[in-house]
Amino acid sequence: MREIILDTETTGLDPLRGDRLVEIGCVEILNRMPTGQTFHRHLNPERDMPAEAFAVHGLSGEFLADKPLFAEVVEEFLEFIGDAPLVIHNASFDIGFINAELDRINRPAISRERLVDTLLLARRKHPGVSNRLDDLCSRYAIDNSRRTKHGALLDAELLAEVYIDLIGARQSQLVLAAESRDTHAGGPGEMPRRQRAVPLGPRVTEADRAAHRDFVVTLGGRPIWNDFLGA
Repeated sequence: MREIILDTETTGLDPLRGDRLVEIGCVEILNRMPTGQTFHRHLNPERDMPAEAFAVHGLSGEFLADKPLFAEVVEEFLEFIGDAPLVIHNASFDIGFINAELDRINRPAISRERLVDTLLLARRKHPGVSNRLDDLCSRYAIDNSRRTKHGALLDAELLAEVYIDLIGARQSQLVLAAESRDTHAGGPGEMPRRQRAVPLGPRVTEADRAAHRDFVVTLGGRPIWNDFLGA
């Protein structure tokens, strides 16, 4: 199953009051494993950058001034996400901004039925405690030392690791890997082979071996069987 881990950075908290997207980061995972395929764009918000937002992500108005508009990257963005489920931490925030940008250019909104909200998943699994991305990284021993400021692609990469742990997929992968190591008897590229819990008994009895040795004696000379019998 293909899923897209998504994160955004913005100029503020409310797209209905003029706040805009400034960064989108997406990470593709396939069957709960990152594929290495990503989508990442900084965007010109066509407005100033409030000091509060700059303190969060460090993206200045000057840095973003020559970046593309959302309308200029929307086709590439929509092609990348396709019809895959979108895994987002606090999904209502990010999808609210994305849909506001889509509305500005008269494009259909992304359905909320596609969303997997990891914040809600974390609250169900870890009730009564903080479930910010940094908290989840700490809880699942995921190295987030690079996260000195928020960044859409970095946060999406961290969220991909958190999501795999949050839904228990990493344990499943470890179990399957252990079973594969235990049952694999061939070389590279060969299919794993299961071992019997109780090995089959030998099909040739010692009486059969003795009768065969007696028969070899009657062959005279240097019968080839002696090379196998050690005689």
